[in-house]
Amino acid sequence: MSNYDVIVIGAGPGGYVAAIKAAQLGQKTAIIEKEFMGGVCLNIGCIPSKSLLKNAEVAHTLRERGKEFGFSFDNLKLDYGVAVKRSRQNSDRLVKGVGFLMRKNKIDVHMGTARLTAKDTVEVTDAEGKTSELKAKNIIIATGASAFKIPGVEVDGKQVVTYREAILQETLPKSVVIIGAGAIGVEFATIWNSYGVPVTLVEMLDRVVPNEDPDVSKELAKVFQKNGITMITGGKVTGVEKLKTKVKVTVETKEGAQTVETDQVLMAASFTPNSKGLGLEEAGVKLSERGFIEIDERMATNVPGIWAIGDVTGKLMLAHVGMAMGVVCAENIAGHPTITLNYKMMPRATYSHPQIASFGYTEDEAKAAGYEVKVGKFNFQANGKALGLGDYGGWVKLVTDAQYGEILGAHLIGPEVTELLPELTLAQMMELTPDEISRNVHAHPTLTEALLEAAEDAAGHPLHQ
Repeated sequence: MSNYDVIVIGAGPGGYVAAIKAAQLGQKTAIIEKEFMGGVCLNIGCIPSKSLLKNAEVAHTLRERGKEFGFSFDNLKLDYGVAVKRSRQNSDRLVKGVGFLMRKNKIDVHMGTARLTAKDTVEVTDAEGKTSELKAKNIIIATGASAFKIPGVEVDGKQVVTYREAILQETLPKSVVIIGAGAIGVEFATIWNSYGVPVTLVEMLDRVVPNEDPDVSKELAKVFQKNGITMITGGKVTGVEKLKTKVKVTVETKEGAQTVETDQVLMAASFTPNSKGLGLEEAGVKLSERGFIEIDERMATNVPGIWAIGDVTGKLMLAHVGMAMGVVCAENIAGHPTITLNYKMMPRATYSHPQIASFGYTEDEAKAAGYEVKVGKFNFQANGKALGLGDYGGWVKLVTDAQYGEILGAHLIGPEVTELLPELTLAQMMELTPDEISRNVHAHPTLTEALLEAAEDAAGHPLHQ
């Protein structure tokens, strides 16, 4: 039996970062992973999808905007299989990097399925069925989450798929219905639509990207409609029937039931925590009704020595949030100075076209919370760099407290806006005001000038609008 200070179960972004930080803080550390280092994000999520989205951007430019840029083709051929191959190469490169980091930090890696047999003991079963026991003073659960499946709907990996099958398939569907218009849904809609695949988005709530500012939802819907993406909002899927060559999807709306026949269905509605089969209940770990592990601000569960981070806690299901939680968790275990995370102010990024980036309160949320709100806004249509890129739809919206100038949130939609978030989240964390942002000289011409202009507007002295 091997003894450790820290055992991490799950080697996704949160888990492997927690392991590295623990090792760096002098803890003898092991990590257990049942499938692949880097977890969903590096292997079948965030990383390969960004590669596919870049290919989609090029495909859209060549198919739809060639005349604008002076390109013409007699017989344009788009090989989607090459795009998938490139995405796998990028993924594999980063996964190998995680393996290197484990070796560099002297972290023992155990491949297999983990189960707690006591609050300080983990049984690991490898692919051949061989078991071993590991002991640790502290165990961190970082097992992530899986795609939610509608009861009664069978995912067969061909006609009905989750993001896992969708991101690995090397051929395009002839047509697709995407159930769920959150980040995963709109990103796959962007990819497939860019290659000319007919896409129908079905969202149970009343707008696409329903967790974003309503103005962002309107802007994205406008662009999607222009690009030929069909959107059914306020629609509940009541049936998915697999026929011989098609899938029939039944959707209930306020106007009544409607059916859509399609080649493939992507389930992108929600996630469920990977908390079953870990022995958590037997160890006395408290779970929510939906199965998420309940934690305090230190990432500790109700059982001393058992901790949890990332998607399995349901706090905010984003890779970078899991990483931040992993660092804080490891610091708390080691008794190292640390911080308390503010999940409300965590950055959120969606890589559809146009991109979406946000954090903090929406305008409506801020008003509901009792703030006197002042909004600053700037359209990319007046930004020189955006015009040069030929990608100038969308805007930057700053939500501020009118009394003190405090930044309460920001909501961006447009070109590469996911890259613009850090200046604003840093400003919020350091309690800077729009006046102070506007005093920071921004290089010209850059997209960041849109941040400057939105700050100028919020401060009451706009220069270019």
